[in-house]
Amino acid sequence: MARQKILVIDGSELFRSYIRDRLGEHFEVEIAINGLDGLSKLRTFLPDLLIMDQDLQRKSSKEILEEKNRNPNTADIPVLLTSTKIDRNRLLEFVPFRIRKVLMKPLRIDALFEALNEALGTKLRVEETPCIIEAHVNDNIVFIEIAKGLNREKIDLLRFKIAELAELYQIRNPRILVMLSDIDLTFVDGSNIEELLRILINQAQGKASHIKVLTISTFMREFVGGRQEFRNIEVVSNLQYAMDGLLVDYDPSVDDKEKAAQMISERILSAQAQAGGSETIEMRFQTEGGSQRNQASQPAPNTANAASMPADTRGATTAGRGLVIAVVDDDFIIQELVKTTFGAIDSDVSAFSDGREFIDNARARDWDLVFLDLLMPDMDGFEVLRRLRGDGNDVPVIILSAVTQREAVVKAMEAGVKSYLVKPLRPDQIMKKTLEILKANF
Repeated sequence: MARQKILVIDGSELFRSYIRDRLGEHFEVEIAINGLDGLSKLRTFLPDLLIMDQDLQRKSSKEILEEKNRNPNTADIPVLLTSTKIDRNRLLEFVPFRIRKVLMKPLRIDALFEALNEALGTKLRVEETPCIIEAHVNDNIVFIEIAKGLNREKIDLLRFKIAELAELYQIRNPRILVMLSDIDLTFVDGSNIEELLRILINQAQGKASHIKVLTISTFMREFVGGRQEFRNIEVVSNLQYAMDGLLVDYDPSVDDKEKAAQMISERILSAQAQAGGSETIEMRFQTEGGSQRNQASQPAPNTANAASMPADTRGATTAGRGLVIAVVDDDFIIQELVKTTFGAIDSDVSAFSDGREFIDNARARDWDLVFLDLLMPDMDGFEVLRRLRGDGNDVPVIILSAVTQREAVVKAMEAGVKSYLVKPLRPDQIMKKTLEILKANF
């Protein structure tokens, strides 16, 4: 019996590779690198299902869909549209095009499989072990937080996520900090731990010494120490020591840094820790909650107006267009820098000089992103975050800090935010951090 055929049209090489690798064992998968290539292969390959990114080069997704509808051989092919941002003003444009679902990026595996099963009548399943993996970059270090458990599907997806971040920040030899929180490991997890560590070593270009694991798990420490291939991976339970060797320019004069680091370590690693926070890139299942703006599946019809993540900020003009951004900082220069960075690409930036002013206006706008200084008069950033989350507002937040890199890590984690920028800021840093958070494929 011939296998069903899927055509994937997406500008991201990493995304195409993931879909081809993940679905190749079940389907005959063909890939296209842009709209023109995709339209040609749509005519010749005649797939049973089309998976297409909303934002394409050389031919737009709408042009492909119009041509698809005009051709009687392709008109009835169902479509899954992938997107990084929903633009509800363009919903009606996609009504006639037989779009089954819109899958939001970062991609959620169970939502993808559910959509495939509905479109093709298959019975694909994903491993359901509870697991949350978040990955992000600060100071050219890849921070990875793993909570709840180890899920093989998500561990495999992690290698693509790290590669995506390394491509965005142009990091050749990533240094990786893995934080294991709210997780009880036993020998049953051995094979998944091995796979995780091998992926990390591979992504670190074989340099196991560039990997630190922050955990209170005795089993993890014994597991790593007992295997020759992992002997250069350092397992620690204190954030300060985890950062040693990863941050080269920390300030040794910071008062009580060890005490502060230990307190934060205990908080983020304890069984009561809550992984998550919409300010970071999430690798979740749709049933695991998280930001509504990042839901993996939306009823058709839907669309978006955002670009696939580029390798650097040269693609930011398209990717950042139309964002609604708040900068909350009492420094006028910082306000103007953020305004200038995004103003040239038609993003709407509002500046607030203190936290109270922002909170008073927070409910009036649907923000895509907030840049937030922690140290402000009247109401500081910590209180702003507490009130935002207390109101159920899960807007992504990037912390702005004028302290040293090491202290920034502690302060950001204390605030429950894992994405931060250290002042003085540069436009390219601001744009890359924005792309990391809002324009991810994984």
